[in-house]
Amino acid sequence: MRTTTKALATVPAALGLALFGASAASAASLHDHAPDRTFHMKLADTMGNDSGSRAEATIQLNGDALTVMINGTGFTPNQPHAQHFHGSFSDNKNFTCPTSSADKDGDGQVTTEEGLPMYGDVIVSLTTKGDTSPKSGLAVDRMPMADAQGNLHYKRTIQLSPGAGEKLRNLHIVQHGLDANGNGTYDMEALGESTFAKSLGVSGIPEEATNPATCGTVSGAAAGAMPTGGVETGNGSTQGPEALGAIGLGVAALAGAGGALAYRRRVAASTR
Repeated sequence: MRTTTKALATVPAALGLALFGASAASAASLHDHAPDRTFHMKLADTMGNDSGSRAEATIQLNGDALTVMINGTGFTPNQPHAQHFHGSFSDNKNFTCPTSSADKDGDGQVTTEEGLPMYGDVIVSLTTKGDTSPKSGLAVDRMPMADAQGNLHYKRTIQLSPGAGEKLRNLHIVQHGLDANGNGTYDMEALGESTFAKSLGVSGIPEEATNPATCGTVSGAAAGAMPTGGVETGNGSTQGPEALGAIGLGVAALAGAGGALAYRRRVAASTR
């Protein structure tokens, strides 16, 4: 079973929305002084999905203003790549990037459903504009696209709710979308239709579009503490059914706003 477009799982919607005001902050006011904290992380295919993708991310905190910069290579050219912060601000769980051992059905791909219990629910959707809440997890019309050479560049400053900057812990960045059959696009021929997207009411999406391509750890610090760096090992305990139920609410809202149609159109246009 494989998945397609950048998939998501959300913390309870109320928590995600309460912690994150989805607006981008003014660059002028955010860069008057040096960042309070800066973290560097590497994003790699820890799942063994043969995505060929890798990236480096720099995360800067100025109080509750979070600036995320990502530069990557080896992504599916001219295709959108959904990306999110995963984890939890409330649960003291030891989230980590999944390995090939998460491939429970043995089909050679770790899907979104299989990865969620290890890296946790979507906390922030790393869109290029507009809303950044978990509800935008499938908003691929606002996700970054790789260029013709497969390079992906992203930079955005997101204003967090008061005090949220001091609660960053146990978070991961996961990027989605891979080219399993090497033909330079997302299609149904390689892995079939995304069961994850279909379960959320979005049909016609290739699994290639939603399977995780890279994952990287921000921190493994204790609750309420700042990230200390390094990849934390452990066994996440987010329950898939709970996560999928929460995502379903967000996708229902997205579909109602025409997001699902926009996604299908964008994927279709990029495959021509």
